[in-house]
Amino acid sequence: MTEPAPTPAGMRPGRRRAPAGGWRTATVREVARPTPRTVRLRLEVPDRVDHLAGQHYVVRLTAEDGYRAQRSYSLASSPGDPLVELLVERLDDGEVSSYLADVVEPGDTLEVRGPIGGWFVWEGDEPALLVGGGTGVVPFVSMLRTAQELGRGDLLRVAVSTRTLAELPYADELRAAGALVVTTREPSGIRPAGRLTAPDLVPLWEPGQTAYVCGSTPFAEAAGQLLVGLGVPAADIRVERFGPSGTSG
Repeated sequence: MTEPAPTPAGMRPGRRRAPAGGWRTATVREVARPTPRTVRLRLEVPDRVDHLAGQHYVVRLTAEDGYRAQRSYSLASSPGDPLVELLVERLDDGEVSSYLADVVEPGDTLEVRGPIGGWFVWEGDEPALLVGGGTGVVPFVSMLRTAQELGRGDLLRVAVSTRTLAELPYADELRAAGALVVTTREPSGIRPAGRLTAPDLVPLWEPGQTAYVCGSTPFAEAAGQLLVGLGVPAADIRVERFGPSGTSG
């Protein structure tokens, strides 16, 4: 699915300008490994610019010889969280993700820039349908946490697809928020293993919602097609995808 051209500075039509921040030196305060292939980092960022749910940060690494590599990671934290929370999926050939997953410890410092992005943000004041695949659920965790802080959990409905429940980051938090969780490689309760389908989304969709889709390129394209097939206007669908040349690695 092709995203419509955003308004200047990435701002969505009719919305306020999304916040943006420059480079900072962040201190790692917490490191956890919630699933076998992910690491959750909680960072203290001095003089940080408060973000909107759906934005991301860039992490930059610099080697002793001056070589630099950087990757973008969605924010899981809400704007009210005193720390910035990122979830990183470790890729076998990922220059940045392997370092963050295998080497970084509490007390280390990282170069970060953010928040970034204005197209995929949720400002906490409109109903939305969130459709995520795998680690594509991360920005939706930020949206759910924001909704809880605002007392507006009623605005969000969530559908998630994952290979197995053990591989799904934030699984307990998502299910506690009422998310529909579909597993493609194992049964889920009485439901057999299988992909997310249009009938899954029908009871979650209501006119007036904005649909947010996040996941790998194949997942994002398939989910976008499901929504369009159900009659969701293309202008009401926001898509963020990742892959070998996408937002993580």
